[in-house]
Amino acid sequence: MQAAPVRATAIPSFTDALRAVESLLMSGGQRTARQNAWTSVLEDRRRAKDRVEAQRFLEQAAGRS
Repeated sequence: MQAAPVRATAIPSFTDALRAVESLLMSGGQRTARQNAWTSVLEDRRRAKDRVEAQRFLEQAAGRS
């Protein structure tokens, strides 16, 4: 029995495939807007996490006094 041939090229990931479709369907400006929006979402999440950590710290500090 012979082994199946090995592929020389990597199979693109699902994300790579989505980006390829996106590049065909959207203009550069739309892509930039989407990327900026996602960056804003991530930054909002980071700030929310920082607020929660600061609130916990203040509550702990108030409890120790």
